[in-house]
Amino acid sequence: MRPLVVIGFLGSTLDASKYGPSRWNRWRPSVGLTMHEDLRVDRFVMLHGTPHRSLAQYIADDIASVSPETMVDRHVIDFRDPWDFEEVYGKLLDFTRGYPFDPDAEDYLVHITTGTHVAQICLFLLSEARYLPGRLLQTQPQRGAPTSAPGSWNVIDLDLSRYDSIATRFAAVSAESTSFLKSGIDTRNDKFNRLIDEIEQVAVRSTAPVLLMGPTGAGKSQLARRIYELKRLKHQVKGPFVEVNCATLKGDSAMSALFGHRKGAFTGAAADRLGLLRTADTGMLFLDEIGELGLDEQAMILRAIEDKRFLPVGADKESASDFQLIAGTNRDLGRAVSEGRFRDDLFARLNLWTFALPGLADRREDIAPNLDYELDRFAEREGARVTFNKEARDRYLAFATSPAALWQGNFRDLAASVTRMATFSPKGRIDADTVDAEIGRLARLWRADGAAQRDALDTLLEPAVVEALDPFDRVQLAHVIAVCRRSRSLSDAGRSLFAMSRTRRASSNDADRLRKYLARFGLDWSQLAD
Repeated sequence: MRPLVVIGFLGSTLDASKYGPSRWNRWRPSVGLTMHEDLRVDRFVMLHGTPHRSLAQYIADDIASVSPETMVDRHVIDFRDPWDFEEVYGKLLDFTRGYPFDPDAEDYLVHITTGTHVAQICLFLLSEARYLPGRLLQTQPQRGAPTSAPGSWNVIDLDLSRYDSIATRFAAVSAESTSFLKSGIDTRNDKFNRLIDEIEQVAVRSTAPVLLMGPTGAGKSQLARRIYELKRLKHQVKGPFVEVNCATLKGDSAMSALFGHRKGAFTGAAADRLGLLRTADTGMLFLDEIGELGLDEQAMILRAIEDKRFLPVGADKESASDFQLIAGTNRDLGRAVSEGRFRDDLFARLNLWTFALPGLADRREDIAPNLDYELDRFAEREGARVTFNKEARDRYLAFATSPAALWQGNFRDLAASVTRMATFSPKGRIDADTVDAEIGRLARLWRADGAAQRDALDTLLEPAVVEALDPFDRVQLAHVIAVCRRSRSLSDAGRSLFAMSRTRRASSNDADRLRKYLARFGLDWSQLAD
């Protein structure tokens, strides 16, 4: 058997007793732990202060008399205030760093029966953090036994998975948390369920920024709010949930909206404005579509994340806000970094916890439970319960889970679809005719979305010009127009469109190149930027 080492404080009250034979008539924990036949202590590391040197020696002598094989290793640790948590923890941490532990050759128990309550808590925390590489040991007088008996002992293993009842409760709590994040929806997609399990662990154990990626309508906003509510339930945030769609922040107003401004900072600034970051203090900030922020705003967001400080517009003094951040995007931020549209340092800061939410078309097995969820939401919102008859439900699910259902708007499409069917069912039952009408409506909607790019050409160009275009040129031009319309400037659009070819040239002027391309079709930036 490997040597067993016990580490613990001398009990200035419990271990102390009158000198003489009567001391053996009472239970003394430091002496008693060496008297057990089933607990062989090879070394006892006794921690004590300078004022208790005499008592420490006295107890060491008694231990030697009852357990000659136990070596007592005395260590003096003096506290100015033994009830000062910071001082006690710091000095015990110094002890653990200086002590020659050898976990490969020895086993360790940390005795937490003696010492002040502060010392016991610190020993527990240091053991939990593995600074003390051992298990916890508790001793106590044995009920009904003579006071001179060694008492009883119990080892507490901090690996909670070893305790069946605790492990079962933890599993139940974790399941409740993941169900909470899913709004109680019994989702069936294995990949999504594993993703939510990971998010639940991160949400309750980390305050670092979280990045939610996925297509528009995949549920990023709802999941962000549920993460906030879960953290609030666990008392990890107390401030508000502040949400902003960064795509709505344009120009100079973006800085003011995010970071606030001082009165008179610019024309129209008639009063101070806190800004969204300041409003989110002690709470959570959700920056949806963070990829739409300008580079200047990105730089200030990065500093606010790292230092919790930022400078409002027109201010000469910084403001502080201690918020937790969730960011959402439907863009490939890695590609945006390579194209110069997103800061690589901000992306690195956000990329610690990144979760990609699948679209509804990739989770077709989850349509049925989400259908029930949307009906419940309709009932809460409108105060009227609507259900499907069996034929109608089967028909709708057969279509919804088939390849013919594109779900381009993801869960937003599903929510809107359920709302329409419920609204057209005043008697509270969605029938097959209502479902057939909705299926036709969805098919037309998705065809219309697919024709949007073609419509862009028809709107901007004369019919004769469109007809004269080769199919290849039509697709290419429609893509260029779409990029221009979601870009802030001609240069921004150029960097996005010519990112790869730019890396192969010594110099480039993307804006001029894009301007010349548009001119070939009689178009200019002003037509697309409106």
